[in-house]
Amino acid sequence: MRIERLCIERGLKMTGQRRTIARVLSEAIDHPDVEELYRRALALDARVSIATVYRTVRLLEEKGILERHDFGGGRARYEATDHGHHYHLIDIDSGKVIEFSDEQHEALAAAIAARLGFALVGHRLELFGRRAEDAGAGPARGRRRSVAKPGPGRAPDEGGNAA
Repeated sequence: MRIERLCIERGLKMTGQRRTIARVLSEAIDHPDVEELYRRALALDARVSIATVYRTVRLLEEKGILERHDFGGGRARYEATDHGHHYHLIDIDSGKVIEFSDEQHEALAAAIAARLGFALVGHRLELFGRRAEDAGAGPARGRRRSVAKPGPGRAPDEGGNAA
């Protein structure tokens, strides 16, 4: 399990509950929030508490094992930092997160940094959108949630509103 391996490499003590949480994170193909991590861990080990999940996630984030994302909707979501370089497109109607890579964006980001006199050491891209067939119709009824669209250069706050 890659999360457990990273924990051991970084000197963390691996309790039974941490191993369970690490397993859930390693097996996640989505970007779960803490409550979803708790539900999945609880299904594997009834002794896991929500407080333990919160503490473990905070510790793994501090150690650089987990990366925190704010995709709107008021909940932080997480993924392993060793997941490889990629970007996120968030469907604002369903909350679905689509991961993608793009060499043109990589080159453009490096070129912009160089033009401004910087060597690029990192960057992040999160796109918020609505499926093209739904774009003109506005939020459809029955959808899980709708997140306010951020303005140019502005990321959404915890509530999904443009900050």
